[in-house]
Amino acid sequence: MYDVNHLASRLRRESVGRDTALFIRHHETGAEISYGAFFANAERMAAALVRAGLKPGDRVAVQAPKTVLMLELYVATVLAGGVFLPLNTAYTTAEITYFLEDAAPTIFVCDASGLAGLEPVAAGCGVSRIFTITADEGGTLVAARDAEAPGFAAVPRTAADLAAILYTSGTTGRSKGAMLSHRALASNSETLVAYWRFTRDDVLIHALPIFHTHGLFVATNVTLMAGGSLIFMPKFDAGAIRDRMREATVLMGVPTFYVRLLQVDGLAEAARGMRLFVSGSAPLLAETHRLWREATGHAILERYGMTETNMNTSNPYDGERRAGTVGFPLPGIEVIVTDPETGAEMPRGEIGVLEVRGPNVFAGYWNKPDKTAEDLRPNGFFITGDLGLIDPDGYVHIVGRAKDLIITGGFNVYPKEIELEIDAMDGVDESAVIGVPHPDFGEAVVAVVVPKAGATIDADEISAALSARLAAFKRPKRIVVAETLPRNTMGKVQKNELRKAWEGLFSA
Repeated sequence: MYDVNHLASRLRRESVGRDTALFIRHHETGAEISYGAFFANAERMAAALVRAGLKPGDRVAVQAPKTVLMLELYVATVLAGGVFLPLNTAYTTAEITYFLEDAAPTIFVCDASGLAGLEPVAAGCGVSRIFTITADEGGTLVAARDAEAPGFAAVPRTAADLAAILYTSGTTGRSKGAMLSHRALASNSETLVAYWRFTRDDVLIHALPIFHTHGLFVATNVTLMAGGSLIFMPKFDAGAIRDRMREATVLMGVPTFYVRLLQVDGLAEAARGMRLFVSGSAPLLAETHRLWREATGHAILERYGMTETNMNTSNPYDGERRAGTVGFPLPGIEVIVTDPETGAEMPRGEIGVLEVRGPNVFAGYWNKPDKTAEDLRPNGFFITGDLGLIDPDGYVHIVGRAKDLIITGGFNVYPKEIELEIDAMDGVDESAVIGVPHPDFGEAVVAVVVPKAGATIDADEISAALSARLAAFKRPKRIVVAETLPRNTMGKVQKNELRKAWEGLFSA
């Protein structure tokens, strides 16, 4: 019944004939949901979507709490031949208006608590039907699902058909909708299942949001395709994750997860039986990697992915998980480094723009053919915009974003090189290096430094230390001490906000 639907058939394959096997254990409610019950609900929800007017290729936009219902809705949308469009729960009404206007979804699902404000917005954007989800697994979507008869014949979809649209974070302008095909999602998750050795015996602690690639298309898809189970946590709680490690095998998280878990008592004993710790969505500090190994005996496996490509590289399951790198290209995926000016491929060890080619790469940006042509080469390589290098051993290093490159006095400065030097200094928790306008140099290098708890940072001492380690043109012309660095929901430092905050530092 599922074989006519490319992605759905792969999500269901490992659980066929295992309907009583556990798929989800809800951390807060204790509810246990079998594979049979989950897919039966997803099928009835798919029928409800079709009854509400969804046709193949139509979008289903969702801004709702992290719930099992939202996972059901994802699978239901795929089964019904629709395109799943999850939206960050932090987006404002004005931002939601943009997404609904741009993507033109047929159906919009929102948090019941925000219905009053969002219903007129959805109507004004031409959305034909709106449903609600509540944090306690209720809402009008449940009533619509439960009104349908069991069983649903999956709508035929090919590998090239769209399964999802994910909007980029929009740090360089309006967000762009990355179109992800059935092939892109299915192939990438199948690769990760094999590369990370996932099996039916795995129990994944799921504390990530599910409006993002990491929590939805990595954590959830990989578990479904392996036939394993999830400990479903609606939000991050370091103490709760420590306690759940005793019954789990894998944790996927962002670097902040690991920093906070290191502050929890009893971590070493709890982590003893775990098989794998994966980190992504933002760079993992080498110090965090070291401290985690010392505390638990485990080496965190860092990988590299993007909204447009899912996962591109990974440190090895067997072999050295090298701190400060994102490992090797995944099987079937090519990663090259090119000259930012000419596009020519560069030798190993030299910094350039990372480009990626493989079945994981997106189909383009929704309604933006010019931007698609700009970022997707005719030969199939996607220009990521990330600066990096491939070292002599083949490990990929991320240096920063191309837009973060600082050109000061005609010299190129890569922020990551300076950040690594500052982060290694006593009393420093983390740093971010940015370029801001300067009347003489065009741009000036500025370091924003966050001290460790209880520590005092002396900007002059940092400058003196850097003078012995970095060329003069790389050294910050100003060091600013801050309590925190601005981050998005996935933990990435928002350097655009820092640049805006300090853009007048050298003005007359």
